[in-house]
Amino acid sequence: MKPLAVVTGATGYIGGRLVPELLDAGFAVRCLARDPDRLRDYGWADQVERVRCDVLAPETLGPALADGDVAFYLIHSLNTGAGFEQTEELAARTFASAAKDAGVKRIIYLGGMAPPDTPPSELSAHLRSRVQVGRVLRESGIPTVELRAAVVIGSGSASFEMLRYLTERLPAMITPKWVGTRIQPIAVRDVLRYLVGAAKASGEGGVYDIGGPDVLTYRAMMLRYARVAGLPKRLIVPVPVLTTGLSSHWVGAVTPVPASIARPLVESLRHEVVCADRRIAELVPDPPEGLVGFDDAVRLARTRVQEANVTTRWSSASVPGAPSDPLPTDPAWAGGSLYRDLRQAEVDIPADRVWRAVEAIGGQTGWYSFPLAWAARGWLDRMVGGIGLRRGRRDPHSLRLGDTLDFWRVEAITRGSLLRLRAEMKLPGLAWLEMRVEETDKGRTRYSQRALFFPHGLFGHLYWWAVAPFHALVFGGMMRNLLRRAGQDPNKRAK
Repeated sequence: MKPLAVVTGATGYIGGRLVPELLDAGFAVRCLARDPDRLRDYGWADQVERVRCDVLAPETLGPALADGDVAFYLIHSLNTGAGFEQTEELAARTFASAAKDAGVKRIIYLGGMAPPDTPPSELSAHLRSRVQVGRVLRESGIPTVELRAAVVIGSGSASFEMLRYLTERLPAMITPKWVGTRIQPIAVRDVLRYLVGAAKASGEGGVYDIGGPDVLTYRAMMLRYARVAGLPKRLIVPVPVLTTGLSSHWVGAVTPVPASIARPLVESLRHEVVCADRRIAELVPDPPEGLVGFDDAVRLARTRVQEANVTTRWSSASVPGAPSDPLPTDPAWAGGSLYRDLRQAEVDIPADRVWRAVEAIGGQTGWYSFPLAWAARGWLDRMVGGIGLRRGRRDPHSLRLGDTLDFWRVEAITRGSLLRLRAEMKLPGLAWLEMRVEETDKGRTRYSQRALFFPHGLFGHLYWWAVAPFHALVFGGMMRNLLRRAGQDPNKRAK
């Protein structure tokens, strides 16, 4: 009988990549998620057990952890708002208690590397919380392996996206002091190898620093990235006046990583994070070819990006503060005003071609109408602390449930017929964009499109009526141009 690995955070960046590695290593896998449907489009979804679970709801944890041999705790929010640390600690304690009651034999936790002998009060809230979560899990009495990593280099990771866009977009830059901090980055494939190896190992557990073979400053990482990417040497001038807050807004303005997520990453870079020892090699021996160096990790990540083969992204997990209310049902919506922009057309274009145009929306394709208006909305969102348009897409051709799409998230997808997006930009209300494709009785294709907005307060109503005059241009143009693209000869379009 295969050992059972229970994976929390399977919809996240590391969790989504760990699951197939565990399957290949001979584990049976149970994935826990608040919304298991978000896992249905992963290539391995039919090979795992998917269970609805919330680590802050103790009643859901017992059945979810039952019969587990090893449990992976891969839950961590990059939100550092009020009560963040207390919520993280409560979640860890609830999980640890339930794991103990369920008879889990081993816990594996991926935390953050912290400088040794540094008082908790001097750590960033992000690092302090990760250290505290590890302590709580170890105190459960279950053998716990805590792996502490610094910067993870892999296609789609927040750290890699930050490094990539800063280096590629700025041939010269004035930078904060933390670009001189020493860091020991690690390739995501080595992180996964350590996680699987820790699950297969025996013993009482412990705390292990994990890092690649290179110790670099952030400045050196940018210069080496430029060299690997074939870019001219970057001019980097550190200055002492850029605070953590200013740095995070600077990162948010230049990269797809919003300031709210950049801030904890930047705060962590204030600390020197270098492995204190190499004890991890005693638990999980190095591979014969050695650990992946920084340059090779960058090459591998860039190749994945260029080949559109990014399996998970930093944005796979929910963005802090993103709306979580369900879509108001029509026509029995009784929760207040619900504004709608409805459009429909019937065309003599095969339904599968219309669907391909629908599924290709966003990212490099754009939104089929008035690019300047969409760009301006993205810039405005950035100015007020939102995520803007630059998140792009995970894959240029296909979408799956939970994918981020610029400043939207895929809330529902029925391949070939329905795509529903939920807005994650800053808005005085909740917004959705829904596209449907269906064949009529007469053999034609009906395309239906609706934008929905549920306003919050007076400002929400004013916002809707302020933008309503532009809907014909934006949403009407979207429908016309999407259908025009679908009607093009696909062979000509591919040239």
